[in-house]
Amino acid sequence: MQKTSFDPWTWGKNTNSVQAVEVKQSEGTLYCSGQAAINSEGIPSSEDMRSQLVQTIANLEQLVSESGYECKNIVRLNVFTTNTNDFFNTCMDIYVPFLMKHGIQQATTLLEVKGLFATLTVELEATVVK
Repeated sequence: MQKTSFDPWTWGKNTNSVQAVEVKQSEGTLYCSGQAAINSEGIPSSEDMRSQLVQTIANLEQLVSESGYECKNIVRLNVFTTNTNDFFNTCMDIYVPFLMKHGIQQATTLLEVKGLFATLTVELEATVVK
């Protein structure tokens, strides 16, 4: 697989994302449903957004790994949250290290939504290539 990132603006380095990712000669593509802080019994978390993001990331890492892919090959990562200010103010010290840990350079969209399932406050939706 060949993966090339594009970001024509210097401010992109501050967003922990890129504006576009091109993939050539991939062996497969994994389209992940939105992952959230739901435990193995299917019970959604009622914890704060920080705690939910930790579980959400763990769930995404498990899904990607058990599907035979690697998080370093996430090319698109959409973030859905019920409060973008809370996400930026309380979660970036969790989110950014996750990206750095895997060397992820992804196209991304951050959306504030009216609500998520039950008591959930954050959801990650990924596209991964091999």
